[in-house]
Amino acid sequence: MTASLTRTDTLTLPRRLSPPGKVAYAAVPWWVAVPAAAGALLVLVPLIAMGARIDWSRFAELIASPSSLAALGLSLQTSLTSTLVCLLLGVPLALVLARTEFRGQRLLRSLVLLPLVLPPVVGGIALLYTFGRQGLLGAGLDVLGIHIAFSTAAVVLAQTFVALPFLVVSLEGTLRTFGQRYEAVAATLGARPSIVLVRVTLPLVLPGLVSAAVLSFARALGEFGATITFAGSLQGVTRTLPLEIYLQRIDDPDAAIALSLVLVVVAIVATAITSRIAERGQR
Repeated sequence: MTASLTRTDTLTLPRRLSPPGKVAYAAVPWWVAVPAAAGALLVLVPLIAMGARIDWSRFAELIASPSSLAALGLSLQTSLTSTLVCLLLGVPLALVLARTEFRGQRLLRSLVLLPLVLPPVVGGIALLYTFGRQGLLGAGLDVLGIHIAFSTAAVVLAQTFVALPFLVVSLEGTLRTFGQRYEAVAATLGARPSIVLVRVTLPLVLPGLVSAAVLSFARALGEFGATITFAGSLQGVTRTLPLEIYLQRIDDPDAAIALSLVLVVVAIVATAITSRIAERGQR
């Protein structure tokens, strides 16, 4: 009788200590908080310093100048377009990398993710020698009267080049996390591969897909190096918000700081949305 009660108490004790859906972990050593605080301060202090330098009485005026509004509008337009291109190209690419096996797959994954580690200006040079008038493909397009470099299309291409790997690596990780058991069940019930993709795979990874798209949009919105190298800085045509900030930092530092805050707010919103979606996906 006593042994039975002791065994029952031992089995139910973890449930009393741990809330439903939570897992009890060992306490983090106290010294870990020191480098953690240093890392947090390294990110927060520069943002606080920038916010302290903003002339809040002129904030609306600074971000509402014609050049600033033109740059902001162009950035939103091109970033949304590049995000759509990332979805059209990145979703199939992530599916191929996560759901198939073929020779050279690791090499392909490494090359696709290369823009994550390349300096953006290098990506801009690569695009220029591909789609420029004397480039690998640009020379043929020039004969047809199609000029991509130093145009709005060049901005979209530059943003897509740097943002596509974010979508691919994020979505591929989501696909591998969920595995293929649901897809296998659908296939055994007679569903064709296209039906499985549309009715099972994509709805299953939808939170991860939305999160990846938001990250791609935020990365495209903040793109600078590849854009200025491949597209230049033509007001209303290729001058996005990061380029406008770069030019304003000398002529009007107050405007540059105010516009920088706009990008910071957009990045915070994108990060918050991504984190919220990730939490819901885990639940």
